[in-house]
Formats: sequence, structure tokens, C-alpha cells
Amino acid sequence: MAAAVVLVTGGTGLLGKAIQYIIETEPVGSKYGKLPNETWIFASSSEGDLRDPEQTNKLYEKYKPTHVIHLAALVGGLFRNMKYKLTFLRDNILINDNVLHASYTHKTTKLISCLSTCVYPDKAEYPLDENKIHGGPPHESNFGYSHAKRLVDVQNHAYREEFGCNFTSAIPPSIFGPHDNYVLEDAHVIPALVHRCYLAKKNGTSFIVGGTGKPLRQFIFSRDLAKLFIWMLREYDDVEPIILSVGEEEEVSIKEIADAIVKAVGFEGHYSFDTNKADGQFRKPASNKKLLDHIGSFQFTPFEQALDISVKWFIENYDTARTGNKKA
Repeated sequence: MAAAVVLVTGGTGLLGKAIQYIIETEPVGSKYGKLPNETWIFASSSEGDLRDPEQTNKLYEKYKPTHVIHLAALVGGLFRNMKYKLTFLRDNILINDNVLHASYTHKTTKLISCLSTCVYPDKAEYPLDENKIHGGPPHESNFGYSHAKRLVDVQNHAYREEFGCNFTSAIPPSIFGPHDNYVLEDAHVIPALVHRCYLAKKNGTSFIVGGTGKPLRQFIFSRDLAKLFIWMLREYDDVEPIILSVGEEEEVSIKEIADAIVKAVGFEGHYSFDTNKADGQFRKPASNKKLLDHIGSFQFTPFEQALDISVKWFIENYDTARTGNKKA
């Protein structure tokens, strides 16, 4: 096999950092390790604004990637998604269109884009599978982001049909792990709760969780997902998207998550739920049957073990983590 250059856009984010961790810690030449002829580039937004076609092209000219894992996106938690629907729609459409088109014009051998289970219709039959993406409007809370991500699947098919491009996409559930975004205003549920619980312990205040605690979610540990992306890069060449997730039987409630965080942080103060806050969708379980049919078997890290690793990383790296706090 000829030398390969793998470009990871959004390479300094949660999943990009996890892929880098796996590539650097798994044995060279192993199932999830770096191959001897591979160069991996983990690009950050500081190397180019992917909303700009010129800057996107310059990035491709600089690295000449043969393979691209496209993770770059404007992302945020529930409340930021609700507030900035147009910004999330527009910025993500621009980013995705530029990356897909640059991959075509620079003759990239393979491109994998990252979608999300939030692209699915609000009113869908569960469990979600790969055939239900376009079956109705997404939940109102992430309308902009979801439509932008759905378009990636549309474009993948169009590039495949018109130009024969090997473009595909992965659909993970909510991701968590080291290097997450812990900014309280726009973090996803696990990092937001970890940060709040940490501050409550530090300041001797109450730990209040927004909502009822009843909604159910599937979560995937970033380092498990990283391995699945590496597997996809090597083994999966179908244009149809594939759900990379734990099984639907692995759903956990927000209360179970909060309980596990309280335990991992070692918080012993007052802890309660603010039922006046919105819950978002009650559940959106996805099936990983297609994944298991392709990969055979995969050992997912148990949820509490993965959460312990994540919380430990956050506490040890609090001063440099993405918390939104002004650094001295």
C-alpha cells in the first residue's frame, strides 16, 4: 500500500484528541494502531477557517491528504443549539461543503464525515437505524445543526454517483471523554455536569441538575469511538452511513449519569434536580446492529469506568481544560 496521509479536521477537539491518543498508544501495525506507511495530521481551526473555501484549499494543498476524517463542526449543548439555529445551520453547511469539495478536487481516496444521532426525525420509530435519517423533521431544539449534518449524507451520495468519490459518514450518539468542552453555557450534558459538580465540591455549594433526570441517552466513550473511526477508515467503504454506538440496551438516565458523576468527583454535599428546566428529547435509542454485523465484535469500555477516566482527566487538567474560565 502506498504512503497515506490522514488529515483529521477538528483534530484538537474531543474526538480528534481521542483518535490521536489511540494512534499514539496502540502498537504500530495493530488493528487500531498507526500503520508503518501512515502520517496522521490533527488540524485545528487555527490552521484555517473551514467556512472559507480558500483557506480549506490551502489546508489541503499543505498536507495533500489521501484520507480525511472530517470532525470539524460548530457544536454546542441544548441551549446554544436552540438560541443560534441559523448560525449552526449556516456555519456547518459551509464547513461541510468546503471539506467535501476540497476532498473531491484534491482526489482524496477516502473521506469519513461525522454526523450525530440528533439528525434523526423527532417522530421516529425506535430504535433508530441508518435508514431513518430523512424520515421527517428533526427535533426543534437542534433544527439548524441537524439539517446541516443531514446534508452531508445527501452530498456523499451525490459525489459518489456523479464522480465516484469514496465518501461516507458515521453516526455516533453523545460522546464524552478527556479533552471535552466543559464551558458551562454550551457544554453537552456529561461535561457540563462534571464541571458543575466539581465547582459545587470546590465551593461547598449545592449541585443542581437541570431537568427531571428521567430522559435516557446512549453515550460512547471517545476512545472507543476513536477505534471505530480507525476501523471505518480501513474497512468500511459503503456510502451509506453507519451508526457507531453502544447497544440500545446501554441507555442510561440523566439521573444515573449525575449519580455516577457525584461518586467519581467525590461530592458529598446537597444534590437535587431543577424540574423547571427543559429536558430535551426523552430518548432516542439507536441500533448498532449494522456495526456489529460488519465489525464482528467490539469491546466497549463500561460506562462508569469511562466516566472515571474522564472525570480524573478533568480534575488533573482543570487549569488547561476548556472551561470558559479566563486563564491567568
